Amino acid sequence: MKRIIMLFVFLLILGACSEKDQATPNDRFQDYVDHWNELEFDQMYEMFSKNAANTYSEDQSVLRTQSIYNDIGVSDLQVSFEELNEEQLDIAMKEGTATIPFNVQLETTAGPISFEHEATLIQQEEKDEDEDSKNWYIEWESGFIFPALKENGQIQIKTTAPKRGEILDRNQMPLAINDTIYEIGIVPGNLGENPEQSKQKVADLLGMSEDAIDTALNAAWVEDNLFVPLKSVQPKEALLSELLAIDGVQSREMTGRVYPAGEAAAHLVGYIRNVTADDLEKLDSSQYSANDKIGSRGLEQLYEEQLKGKKGIRIVIANEGEEDIVLAETPVEDGETITTTIDINIQEKIFNTFKDDAGTAAAVDPKTGEALALVSSPSFDPNEVLYGTSGNFWEKLEEDERNPVLNRFSATFAPGSVIKPITGAIGLTNGSIKLGDGIEINGLTWSNGEGWGDYEVRRVSTSNGPVDLADALIRSDNIFFARKAVEMGAKSYTDGLKEFGFEEEFPFEYPVTSSTISSSGKLDDEVLLANSSYGQGELEMNVLHLALTYAPFLNDGNMVKPTLLTSEETGQVWKEGLVTAEQANAIKDALRKVVTDGTGRHAQASDFPISGKTGTAELKLSNDSSGDENGWFVGYPTDGQDIIIAMMVEKVQDKESGLATKKVTDAFNKIK
Repeated sequence: MKRIIMLFVFLLILGACSEKDQATPNDRFQDYVDHWNELEFDQMYEMFSKNAANTYSEDQSVLRTQSIYNDIGVSDLQVSFEELNEEQLDIAMKEGTATIPFNVQLETTAGPISFEHEATLIQQEEKDEDEDSKNWYIEWESGFIFPALKENGQIQIKTTAPKRGEILDRNQMPLAINDTIYEIGIVPGNLGENPEQSKQKVADLLGMSEDAIDTALNAAWVEDNLFVPLKSVQPKEALLSELLAIDGVQSREMTGRVYPAGEAAAHLVGYIRNVTADDLEKLDSSQYSANDKIGSRGLEQLYEEQLKGKKGIRIVIANEGEEDIVLAETPVEDGETITTTIDINIQEKIFNTFKDDAGTAAAVDPKTGEALALVSSPSFDPNEVLYGTSGNFWEKLEEDERNPVLNRFSATFAPGSVIKPITGAIGLTNGSIKLGDGIEINGLTWSNGEGWGDYEVRRVSTSNGPVDLADALIRSDNIFFARKAVEMGAKSYTDGLKEFGFEEEFPFEYPVTSSTISSSGKLDDEVLLANSSYGQGELEMNVLHLALTYAPFLNDGNMVKPTLLTSEETGQVWKEGLVTAEQANAIKDALRKVVTDGTGRHAQASDFPISGKTGTAELKLSNDSSGDENGWFVGYPTDGQDIIIAMMVEKVQDKESGLATKKVTDAFNKIK
C-alpha cells in the first residue's frame, strides 16, 4: 500500500512539472516579438502556424514585410504586448488557442507610425518533433504588417517636390528665380512627310545631335501620339517660333530656374544641375533622386540645404477599389528665400565696365561691411548652362584663354601699390612713420647694401626734396615704402599686416581664399620684406579684403566684418583701432590728392570727387625679366564715403594707361 501511495505522488509531481515546463502563449509570443524587434524575419517565419504557412509563403509574408520596411525606411521598431494573466492562460491552455493584443511603433521616412493589432496563437504539434510534443504558433495574416492592409493591397510612397527657394539682392531683385521655361518635344506621328528633315532642323535649333533625338524617340514607352520631351529652353520668341513651325514639334510651359543677371553674377550665384550617381552616394536618399537638381557653384551650392527645401512624403495603403489610407505624412517644406546684401544694379554696372578685359572687383559699404558687388570677368551665362542651344558651350569656355570659368573674386592676387596706404598705416601705428617727416631719396633706384646683390627697388619718378608719407602715396614711391619696411623690420611689418587680417581665415559667408603675407607666412628675407611693402614679393589678397582694408580710413579706424546676407548683423568690428582719427584724415587727404595731383588723375573724369589709390602688380620672375602686369584701383566717393570699389584688370602692360582707374570711375558715374 505504501508503494502505491508513493507511486501516485510521483506521477502527480511529474505531471505538475510537465505542465510547468510547457511553454505558454506569453513565452512563445515573447520569442516572436524579440525576433520581430531584431528584424530576424527568417526566424519569425519558423513560428508560423501550419495554416499560416500554407496560406502565406515566406515571400508573401515576412519577406514582404522586410521589403516594405526597407522601402519606407523603418527604424526604431518597437513591438510590445501585455501578457495574458493567470486566468487567461488557464483558458488558453485548455482551449489550445490564445489572443494577445500587441502594439507596434516605428519611424519611417514620412514620420512615425503606430498601430494596435491582435495576434492569434494556436497550440499544435512541434514541427519536426514527436506528435506528443506541442507548442504555440502564430496565425499570421497581412494585418501584422499594417492592420488596414488587405491581401492584395500595396504600400505606396508618394512624394511632393518642394519649390526651390529664390535668391534675391538687397532690394528684392531676383538673382535666381523659378520662372517660365518651355519644354520642347516631338509627337512622332506628326513629323510629316519628311521626318528626317524635321528632326535635323530640330537638332540644329536645339544644339542636339540627330542621334540624341532618335534615341529619345526610340524609347520603349514612345507611341506615335505621345509627346516625347527633348530639351528645355528659355522663352525666346524667335527660337520658339522657328521650332513650332516644324511638323511634329510641340512645347509645354514649365517652371525652371532662371538667372536674370546672366553673366554679370554667374560666379557669385552659380547654377543648378542634374544630380549625378556620385552625388547620390553622398546625399540623403529621402530627399534626392536621380531626377532631382542640385546647386552647382556659387550661392546655389553654398546654400543648397536651405534652398532645396524638403520633399513632402506620404506613405499610404492602396487597397484595390478603395481610397488611399494615409499611414504617415511629412508635409512638403519649400526652400527658403536667400536675401543677399548684393545690389544687382551695382554688380551689373561694375561687370559691364570690364567689357572684354579679364579681372575682378568688389564693392563694399565701409561702415556696415555689406558686400554690394562681387565681380569676376570674363564670365558665362548660367542660363546657357541649363537651356543653351549651343552644342559646344563648355568646349568654347574651356578653350577661351581668358578662363571665364575661373572665379577671380574668390582667388588672391598680388595687390601692387594699392597696399601702400596699409603699409603707411602700419608705419604710423608702430612709429616708424611720422606724419610730415620726410626722408631724402636720390635717383630712381635704391638698394640696401651687399646682402641684396644687384637687386634694386625702382620708383617711377624722382622727388624734389624729402619724401613723406603723403608725397609717397601721391606719387606712389616704392623706395619710400621699401625703406620704411626695412626700418621697422620684418616682425613689426608682419604683425601690422596680421592686424589688418592677413594670415587668418577671412570671416565671410562665401568661401574666398584668405590673404597671405608669403608662402611661409614670414618675411625672412629683407628683399622680400622691401618688395612686400609696395604689394610685390609674395603678398596676395582677395579683392574684397583689399576693399575692406580701406574702411578704417573712413570708419573711425575700424575695419568691419564683411556680410553677404541681409540676415547677418552689420557693422560688426573685425579689426579695431587700426589708425587714429588724425592718421586716418592724413591718409584720406593723400588719397584725394592721388586723384587730383598724382597717379590717379584718370578718376577726375568722375561726375563727383573720388579718392583712391592706383597700383600695378608686376608678374615676373626676376628684376631683369619682363612679364604680365595687373592694374589696380581702390576708390571711394570723397564726400559720401558709403561705398568702396576695389578693382583689378589683368594684363594691362599693352593697354591704355590707368585702365583700372578709368573702369572704376566709369562704374561710379553709372552707379551714382
